[in-house]
Amino acid sequence: MMIAKALGNIPLVDLKKESLRWEQVYKVLTEPKPDIVPTTREIVWKKNKSTVYYHPAKEKKYQIPVFLVYSLLNKSYILDVGEGSSVVGGLTERGYDVYFLDWGSPGYEDSDITLDDYILEYLEKGVKRALRHSGAKEISMIGYCLGGTIAAIFTSLTNLPIKNLVLATVPIDFSIGIVPDKWLKGLQKGTINFDRLSEVYGVIPSEIMYGMFRGLSPVYVSPLVNLISRAHDDEYVKKWRRMDKWTKDSASFSGAAFKQLFNDLYKDNKLLKGELTIGGRKVDLRNIHCSFFVFSTSRDTLILEKQSLPVIDMVSSEDKTYEVFEGGHVSLALTGKFAIFADKWLCSRSQVI
Repeated sequence: MMIAKALGNIPLVDLKKESLRWEQVYKVLTEPKPDIVPTTREIVWKKNKSTVYYHPAKEKKYQIPVFLVYSLLNKSYILDVGEGSSVVGGLTERGYDVYFLDWGSPGYEDSDITLDDYILEYLEKGVKRALRHSGAKEISMIGYCLGGTIAAIFTSLTNLPIKNLVLATVPIDFSIGIVPDKWLKGLQKGTINFDRLSEVYGVIPSEIMYGMFRGLSPVYVSPLVNLISRAHDDEYVKKWRRMDKWTKDSASFSGAAFKQLFNDLYKDNKLLKGELTIGGRKVDLRNIHCSFFVFSTSRDTLILEKQSLPVIDMVSSEDKTYEVFEGGHVSLALTGKFAIFADKWLCSRSQVI
């Protein structure tokens, strides 16, 4: 009697609804990956595998355009994955002309490309072209993840007119991170070394890059749980499929740049210590004087807030802001929140037409 009474309090499973849920999950996991339709754009500059795209504002509100820089470690289309989820689209809808640097994926012939090359021969020349194309006297730089690290380094070195610098979920202190403590200590002591890997492959294949990220972060596991629980939400499923395509579509990585990244940043933490050199010049973030905005997300499983926080005291900007927003590393790009956060700060610093 008591068992029957207890069972009576358990809600009955809606078999039809559950059947539809699992049919949707199966369909999503087995159908071809979705096409990614970029925000309206044109190519304004190319060098080797890299491209700068121009995305005109839908209704231009600001004189100062935006130049977007993403990480070298992943493909950059995560910032432009389709209507309703696009960082690029969100900014153009808010009245900004956007220039977007797609690094591309290096081939074996690019094994000797260094971080110096990417910053001085690719990024700097791309920004020069964007300034000429726009006719603007100044430009705003936005860097996301490792793209933020690169944007900060570049801004500290360049003489180009950077009006505003926005860094999102940016690693600056590489002495801490998401990697297991033993791995990090091994890397810092030199008992773990990636030089041989770089030398053997020349260019690190995309399959190895994907394996590294999959092994280090739950970002590749938790989305499957979310898909199962929200399979009835068509809009969520649409965004989930775009993210799933991106997480499995890794970029290759130049061996020379890979070696620099792990030795100079992860092993020796030279950026934080003020010991990093690019193009024979010492990188000093105190050379950054422009308006400065850096933000982290509360549930970031890739870049910890502690990795970003030191930068706010390292720059010389008088106008500087640090904030933490609700969200995760990848969801920041996919939910449309990135453009909202950036616009709220940029709008008063971009010269309204």
